[in-house]
This record gives sequence, structure tokens and C-alpha cells, in this order.
Amino acid sequence: MLHWRIFLGVVLIAAMAGLCWLDHLAGLPGAWLMPLALMLAVLASGEILRLCRSAGLKPIGPVVYCGNFLLVLSAWASPAWPMLVLATSVLLAFLGEMARYDRSKGVIANLGATVLSLVYVGLMLAVVVQLRLAWGIGALAALVIVVKMGDTGAYTVGRLVGRHKMAPVLSPGKTIEGAIGAVIFSTFGAWLSFTLIVPRMADAANPLAAAGASTQWWGWATFGVVVGTAGLLADLAESLLKRDAGCKDSSDWMPGFGGVLDILDSILLASPIACIFWSLGLVKSF
Repeated sequence: MLHWRIFLGVVLIAAMAGLCWLDHLAGLPGAWLMPLALMLAVLASGEILRLCRSAGLKPIGPVVYCGNFLLVLSAWASPAWPMLVLATSVLLAFLGEMARYDRSKGVIANLGATVLSLVYVGLMLAVVVQLRLAWGIGALAALVIVVKMGDTGAYTVGRLVGRHKMAPVLSPGKTIEGAIGAVIFSTFGAWLSFTLIVPRMADAANPLAAAGASTQWWGWATFGVVVGTAGLLADLAESLLKRDAGCKDSSDWMPGFGGVLDILDSILLASPIACIFWSLGLVKSF
């Protein structure tokens, strides 16, 4: 299983890097990645609905599917649209609960499950889309490489030398040694991203890029540690949902990885942290 997990991890990182490069070469930003993002939004919506229903909740499926699809699509149109779509989706969730109200308890819990499904999947994916549109394809590539290198490091080091449980109740398989491995691998991924990949995807017409300006070593190192740690915590966050739902994985379509949410979890919740780094200029796209 270890070799299979490492192999699939490398394939996923390579495939995503290839799609990022194709999107970078395309005349229209998102030409290659937006169809993938929309497909992932639909698949992840089905998985979060499954988790909620396994936990005894009844979110409104059509609102979650349509809302998450439109949240991702609207992020491509304008930075302001996702919040408007989210607000409208919450209104529709209330209307849906009104339509099916039969005096039974659980309305607040069901509304919470619907809103959680919209925020966790749709809004977080919209942030990932905005990361690509606002700071370029290199920003997205750096996020994916750092968190997925962290995932690979946590699993590999944890399986090989892990001895001390990090969160025995929440996620028995995760170890402190694995967490250290995740941070080390994430930092290596940041070095790889900001010394090799991001500069190659920079705009050659940018005068700063032409002058050879780049992210300082402390910038990419901090990015690797902080974003990698956020990815590690994001994985624990999804474990929290799965434990409450009594599910081992969000689905079983990919042996060794689980479902779409099991692959996306670290990317989703680490994306706002990555955006903060880019917004503050701690890392640069050249």
C-alpha cells in the first residue's frame, strides 16, 4: 500500500502540474482547469452530502449541487460573485426547509449541514480559482505541490518510522513523526515551486521578472511550513467529519486515497492561507 500511495501521489502531482502548464499556455485563463474544477465541485458535493446523511443530517441536495457549481463558476467571472452566490444559496436553503417543514425537529442542524457543504466545498474551491486568476498559474501550482508533498511526506514518514500518535481519537493513523515529515516535504515542495516552477510560469514582460527578482528564501520557507501545516490540519478537519459520520473515507473510488474530498481536503482549507501570503507579498510570481 505504501508504494501504491507514493506512486499515485507522484502521478497526481505530475498530472496537476501538466494541467497547470497547459492552462498557463492557453490564451484564456482557466481554459483547462475550470472544467476540472467544476467536475470536482460536483463530485465533492456528492461526497459531503453522503457524509452529512451518514451523520443523520438532511441537507438539501439540489441547493448544494447547484450552489457549489455556481460558486466555482462565478469565481471565474468576478471576485465578488462567489459571495453573492453563497448568500443566494443560503436563502434557497431556508426556502427549501420552509417547503419541507413538517413540525419535526432538526431544521437548524439541516440548515447548518447545507451551509457547511456550500462553504467547505464551493466557497473554498472558489478561493482556489481566485488564487489562479489573481496571482497566476504559478500560485496554484505552488499550493498544490506544497500540500500534496506534505500529504506524501506525512504518509511515508508515518508508515516508516511513526511511533507517537498525534490525534489517537480523531485520526489513529496519524503520528507526530508523520507530521514532521509533512512539514519537511512541504518545505521541499516550496523550494521546488519557487526556484523552478513559479519563475518559469512568470510573465517574461514583467520588468521585475526580467530583472531576476524572486521570492526570498525565508519567504518560500515560511510558505512551505505554514501552508504545509495548514494542509495537515485540513486533513484532520476532514477526519473530524468522517469520524462523526462513521465513514473511513469520503468514498472509495480511488484505492489508497479514498474519494475526491480525501484528495482535495488539504488544498481546500490551505488555499486561504496561501492567498494571505500572496496578498502580503511574502511570496512573488517572478
